Amino acid sequence: MKPRELRKLGIAEKEAVKKAGQCIAKARSAGWKQKELRLLVREIAEEPERFAHHPQFGSLAEALIEKPREAFKPRNAPAPYHEWGENLDPKSIDQMKNACLLPVAVQGALMPDAHMGYGLPIGGVLATDNAVIPYAVGVDIACRMMLTVTDIPVTTLRGEKQRLINILKEQTRFGMGAHFRSPHDHAVMDADWSVTPLTKKIKDKAHSQLGTSGSGNHFVEYGTLTLDRPDLSCAKGTYLAILSHSGSRGAGSRIATHYSKLAMTQHPELPRPLKHLAWLDSEDGQAYWAAMNLMGEYASANHHVLHRELVRALRCNIHAQVENHHNFAWREEHNGRSVIVHRKGATPAGKGVLGVIPGSMASPAFVVRGKGSVPAMNSASHGAGRVMSRSQAKQSFSWSTVKKELAKAGVTLISADIDEVPGVYKDIHTVMAQQDDLVEIVARFDPVIVKMAPPGEQPED
Repeated sequence: MKPRELRKLGIAEKEAVKKAGQCIAKARSAGWKQKELRLLVREIAEEPERFAHHPQFGSLAEALIEKPREAFKPRNAPAPYHEWGENLDPKSIDQMKNACLLPVAVQGALMPDAHMGYGLPIGGVLATDNAVIPYAVGVDIACRMMLTVTDIPVTTLRGEKQRLINILKEQTRFGMGAHFRSPHDHAVMDADWSVTPLTKKIKDKAHSQLGTSGSGNHFVEYGTLTLDRPDLSCAKGTYLAILSHSGSRGAGSRIATHYSKLAMTQHPELPRPLKHLAWLDSEDGQAYWAAMNLMGEYASANHHVLHRELVRALRCNIHAQVENHHNFAWREEHNGRSVIVHRKGATPAGKGVLGVIPGSMASPAFVVRGKGSVPAMNSASHGAGRVMSRSQAKQSFSWSTVKKELAKAGVTLISADIDEVPGVYKDIHTVMAQQDDLVEIVARFDPVIVKMAPPGEQPED
């Protein structure tokens, strides 16, 4: 029987599926019929204790019998953490406090864009002792921002708007499953994708999606970048720039799902509020670490391919590029101690480190330079932060109202869903003011032409 059929019969856990396969193979060789096997397997799944001493299927029954769980042992005292911002989502604060109870937790921080996520809140930073938490990295591993400053005259945004829109439509693909029939080339596809069996398996899919964008809050925009003083190897002035936000696509999602489930099976002692904070160490942790870092390279390549193709089609030159990723874990030293720092929806902001923090489709993004805050573990927000769920947004806004807002802001929207309109986000200016001790603003990007996944796509963020 295939795993799918076994799941229908009530056998889902990895070890039980393995035992079922072994028992069924032996039973078939002994002459058992398929119908008899299905009936017996279903009965074992429902009452495994009755079959613990069954001559052929006792090992399957043992695998299904729930073992006494080891009691959860939190830290003697919660790991210290700091908050930035005001009126933060109470649920995100609860999630941060829960994370600081983990026996592997060392230090935490909550950014001003914080809102509820799985396990660790979006905008959450958590340092752990020699352990990695897949859900503290996130589903979209290595999601990132990338900005390209071009030499195209800013007047092109209005004078040749339709040409810019056409190129953006031609060179991008958005949404779940989005791919190119003729995959783009990049050196990342020559990397070692055999670091884990799963990365080897998903290589071809990853190749087909290279240069594409996800759904949810992922976007590609043309806009104006304003520098009030020389920086980024550019003179003071206003430039036409390209800004994108996306991650590791279907490949990263597969890895996140696989290792998150694996972590949760290894830590059944975690109470329900903490189950998504299950961690990996030893061999499984090393495997996830290798896969995660490959996804970091892949997500970066994804943006570089996208920007490369747009620049080619636009026939322009590049003045400067800035990129950074969030939804990742780094091995760093803090307070004289080597730790694993998870930044889920948080931007690296070490002293002098450049990054991009976006607002919404009708509000600016900012190029920033980190100040290296010790309490924040060299981190800052990754955006403005949501103030409502997607379902609530769909009940709260109408396109007739939003279009007027976009027109007033001078923004042309090619495509997006209603759950990504400006009103679902905090005010980016307030968020930036609340973290002025974490980053300094280098430049301001104002969106003019925006493309996101069309309505109906499931979010990947």
